[in-house]
This record gives sequence, structure tokens and C-alpha cells, in this order.
Amino acid sequence: MSRIDHTFARLKERGQSALIPFIMAGDPDLKTTEVLVSRIAEAGADMIELGVPFSDPIADGPTIQSASERALQNGVNLKEVLSLTERLKGIDTPLILMTYFNPVFRYGLKDFAEACQRSGVDGVIIPDLVPEEAGPWVQAARRRDLDTIFLIAPTSPPDRIGVISRCSRGFIYYVSVTGVTGARERLPEGLEIALGRIRDQSRKPVAVGFGISTPEQARSVGRLADGVIVGSAIVKMIEENLRSPELTDKVRDFVSSIARTLKS
Repeated sequence: MSRIDHTFARLKERGQSALIPFIMAGDPDLKTTEVLVSRIAEAGADMIELGVPFSDPIADGPTIQSASERALQNGVNLKEVLSLTERLKGIDTPLILMTYFNPVFRYGLKDFAEACQRSGVDGVIIPDLVPEEAGPWVQAARRRDLDTIFLIAPTSPPDRIGVISRCSRGFIYYVSVTGVTGARERLPEGLEIALGRIRDQSRKPVAVGFGISTPEQARSVGRLADGVIVGSAIVKMIEENLRSPELTDKVRDFVSSIARTLKS
């Protein structure tokens, strides 16, 4: 079992849902990202997603696009993100990279999988890589005990859900809305029904992302799903405090408030 599997199994025994915050590596800089990961882990995160900055993040809304652009302007690339994760190997919280396929392809599938294993990465999400085209990457990842997490959309039919479930390791990422990432005022209707459709086809843990921005929303989703992913709300907080000496404390306190609400 991977560290991601162990985390979900441990939380299931407690009747709890996993909190999975997302931040963009290199926003505002890699040194701050390193501190943020440690603070977020201390605040109660069960896993942490690290975004790899990319010039064309098609699955992301304006908030995460801006964070990616700031990191790229700082010269942050995939190699530097992997160096960052290697420095973070001491933390107990599983680390998941969220990247697009072009940087992975340019790095080399085998080399990237080996680098992830070497640097302590537990899983990878590649939103623009579909299962039908993922065979070579999935093979390289499995040889290195690296979980590949695929996405399911609200529009995915049952047979498609089955295909994605068979390819996914660690968990399934359910995109709660049709569209891009971004904080939203209300959760989508029919979430419980949608998760039921996935569970009809799969026994793997399901984490819900896209649009969860408050502790109350996280608690509502946590009652239905195995994991809750919070990204844009955290990235927006970073954007609003880029030059503040209290940036890492504010993010820690926000994640802590979600963790307390989710676990209560």
C-alpha cells in the first residue's frame, strides 16, 4: 500500500474524510512554498497537492492561472519543484504533484517517475492526460510505486467511470462542476447522487475538488466523500498576502479552521 492508501485507510477507521489542500509551487517563491507545506501539514492536512507552474493550465481558473504565471516569472520549473519535494521528504504528509502532460513528456516519462520516487512524491495528477493515452505513463509510474490519480467529471457516463477507476491509484478526483477551478459560493446540487454513481462502479476513495472554499462547504462535502480538496481559496489568500510577513500564518490558520470543521 502507498502512503496515500494508508492515509485513506486510517481515516476510514476513524470515520473521517481527508483534507487535501492545494498550493502552487513557487508562488510567491520556492522558499515560501517550502514553509507553507510544513505549516499546512502542521495545520491538519492529510495530503498536500503541489501545483507545477505551466504556461497553459487549461483546467484552472483565473486564481490558479495567476499563481502559475507568478511562479513562471520567478523561473520555477519542474526540475526545481522536484528539488523542493526532495527537501520536504521528512514530513509525514503524502505529497501529490498536479502537473500538465507537456512538462512530463519533455522530462521523459521514465525519468520523471524515477525522479518522483527519489524525491518523495507519492502521487501525480495530470488533468490533460486521458486514460486511453496514459498507458506508457501509468506503467512507468507503477514500476516506481507512484499513484496516478485520474479525474471524473459530472458528465462522465458509467462505462467511463469504470475505465477511470481501473486506471487510477490512490484515489479518484471528482471534479464537482463542469468548468475550471475556482472558489464558488454554493456547492453543486446532486453531489450525493454523483458520488453514488461513482461508487456503483468503483471501491476506490473519491476526493471532491473544484469550488470548495469555506470550512462549512468542506464539512458538507466531507460527509459524502472520502476526501476534500481545497485549492483556489488558499491560492487567493496567498495572492492577497504576497508581501505580508503573516502570509504563512494566515494560510496555516485557514487550513486549520477547515481541518477542525471537517474532523468535528
